[in-house]
Amino acid sequence: MRDLDQESAAERDLRKSVADMRGAPRFALMLRSAKLIADGTDYLCIIRDVSETGVKLRLFHAVPKAETLMIELASGERYPMELVWAANNEAGFRFLRRIDVDAFVSEAGPYPKRPLRLRVHHPATVRLGADTWRVTILDLSRQGARIQSPTRLAIRQRFWLEARELPLFEATVCWRREPEYGVVFSQLMGLDELAQRAARMIRLTTSA
Repeated sequence: MRDLDQESAAERDLRKSVADMRGAPRFALMLRSAKLIADGTDYLCIIRDVSETGVKLRLFHAVPKAETLMIELASGERYPMELVWAANNEAGFRFLRRIDVDAFVSEAGPYPKRPLRLRVHHPATVRLGADTWRVTILDLSRQGARIQSPTRLAIRQRFWLEARELPLFEATVCWRREPEYGVVFSQLMGLDELAQRAARMIRLTTSA
């Protein structure tokens, strides 16, 4: 076994990072959802605890490999960070600079809090009476989606939305900025369901 004098600089830095994160006062944030952004791709995560130096996250899949990592809160605030450790779909990250924990916990930011939406690019089908046409799901939340449609839809228009990685959802148009539309689903997805469905959509897009 090597002695400590022989360990690499990277190993010493990792040991110091873990010690720093453990030494900072931590605040429990059980079941607080957020987005892990890995090289510009969105993944749903749960914040387990946070300190001014780092954060512990629960993921719904393995930690994605990425050169740049950020966490985005419901307020839209983003915090750059780097991976320190990962095991059993949990991971510890170190912030690139110390943060204001009170602001993080209160999710203070320039924008109102809103449901987390995960960016995707997934083909789907609109079924409206006897008519059907192809659309693209651009982002997805527990309550609804943003879609791009070549066919005009009316506000409060109801239709069925079908996709490979979604069950058949009844959807209602809540806003329109053609060719994009915001739709709300008649049923609510669980956090784990949203996370896994969005991750599969992302894998299909990147492997195409």
